Amino acid sequence: MKKNNEYPWYKYYVDMKKNLSVPDVSMYEMIRKTAIKYPHLNAYSYYGSKVTYKTFIRRINTCANAFVRMGVTKKDIVSIVMPNTPEAIICFYALNKIGAIINMIHPLSSEEELKFAFNLTGSKYAVVADISYGKVKNIISKTKLEKIIYTSVSESMDPLMKLGYKIKNSQKITSPSGEDTILYGKFLNRSKFVTKLIKSNVKGSDKAVILYSGGTTGKPKGIVLTNKNFNAVALGLLEINKVMGPGVSTLSIMPIFHGFGLGCTFHAVFVSGGHSIILPTFSPRKFDQIILKYKPNTIGCVPSLLEGLYNSKKLVDADLSFLKCVVCGGDSINKKLNKKLDEFFYEHGSEAKVRGAYGMTECTAGVTMTPLEESRFGSVGIPIPETEIKIINPETHRVCSSNEVGEICISGPTVMSEYLNDIEETKNILIKHKDGKLWLHSGDLGYMDKDGFIYFEARLKRMIVSSGYNIYPGQIEQIILEHPYVESCVVVGVPHPYKKEVVKAYIILKKGIVLNSEVKKSIRSHCEKNIASYALPYAYGYRKELPKTKIGKISYTELIKDKEED
Repeated sequence: MKKNNEYPWYKYYVDMKKNLSVPDVSMYEMIRKTAIKYPHLNAYSYYGSKVTYKTFIRRINTCANAFVRMGVTKKDIVSIVMPNTPEAIICFYALNKIGAIINMIHPLSSEEELKFAFNLTGSKYAVVADISYGKVKNIISKTKLEKIIYTSVSESMDPLMKLGYKIKNSQKITSPSGEDTILYGKFLNRSKFVTKLIKSNVKGSDKAVILYSGGTTGKPKGIVLTNKNFNAVALGLLEINKVMGPGVSTLSIMPIFHGFGLGCTFHAVFVSGGHSIILPTFSPRKFDQIILKYKPNTIGCVPSLLEGLYNSKKLVDADLSFLKCVVCGGDSINKKLNKKLDEFFYEHGSEAKVRGAYGMTECTAGVTMTPLEESRFGSVGIPIPETEIKIINPETHRVCSSNEVGEICISGPTVMSEYLNDIEETKNILIKHKDGKLWLHSGDLGYMDKDGFIYFEARLKRMIVSSGYNIYPGQIEQIILEHPYVESCVVVGVPHPYKKEVVKAYIILKKGIVLNSEVKKSIRSHCEKNIASYALPYAYGYRKELPKTKIGKISYTELIKDKEED
């Protein structure tokens, strides 16, 4: 690392360590130490049922013994196909204790996606949720899977909730069958036959988790992350976050099969001695109800979940003083929404400000965050301890000056090990620079101001090139959002026969605004006054809502293919 005075962001490290000592241990070992320190604090709750750290570790140890009895050994790859549930988390840390590599798969994946993930890793064992079991059974003969551990999303619910769950999801659930399937309860009973104490001899450098890229260009890539990657991101985020800690509750709604959810809203919480409020699924439209019901101290989420809060009728007279911190990642949050939310929380008794964050799965999902003491609208914050970020010209690799847009590059202990079975793609993204350091080329465009605050502009692939001009969608979106009729907006580049690409804007109008020719004319006029002619939207599409990916991000690919326009 450079000397302290060479990093402009260090002046905002108020009561923060600049360098961290990341223990050379497993993720399991990190939370085992938490459990020793805070045995009687709540580790997690699931629909109101609370579990202490002492019980949490005991359940993990029992589960680890059961996996050993089944034949799982260090470096075996075991798949988990589950939403956020206690069983998924317990299995995750149990496998990590043994030293197995955990292949995290989205439970709503298609049969083809499941087959791809199983075959890429060669998994012999899988822990599968009831909602995914039917699809897994349909393709099991086309994989190396030998044994499925079947568990219901309702496993840890109380009897009444279990009944309601089964009635509601009866059409989606396939009953377990065949010798290749074992029920979770029977699986755990196998732990009784393991009398020898399992010693966790797992190191920080050991490969621990496989997560998947979005796969927007062809097939998804398996991202291999180590114990050190997750432990470093947890310690770095806790250092800059300052709110999370023993007994502090976090609404853990970001999925465990995504780096943001697994690393930031689960592992970091458990390392800190915090209380994870686990929810397997929820309707974004009921986000306000969830906040009032569970009263979390901190929330980690994507911008789309926050958009409706300040208009919520249920929150009009609500006391939100319990809310201390809101971290927003996944997509950058626009300045207008950020300002509205900050004012909204303040008016409802909360100290929380929406704190922008940035990361990608290839660097364990979290490498910047807005510090507690200094917020700047539009920024995703400053690098967390032990992480270095620089902005470079994507073609020449020249380091950009302050406020100059270029590719965001990341170096530090959170950077992935490799893309699984893909040497060529690994070489394309992990590059050694002249300084001797290994840098992750993010494929994201952004800039750094003179104080070291990072501003995300767009994916490099999302940058629009029209008649030779580089156009950054975020800048156009910001201008359109300033129009009094506009609630939200997304700008994409669509193919054009001779300009290569042209700008298309998708707009959601504010409540009460009726779409008519006058409204359209007003928005067009606003754009013509404030946007350079080469970057003006070529077409406008008006929608009631924007399409989302499985984890709640805007689905840009769907919008690019859409033919709707004005």
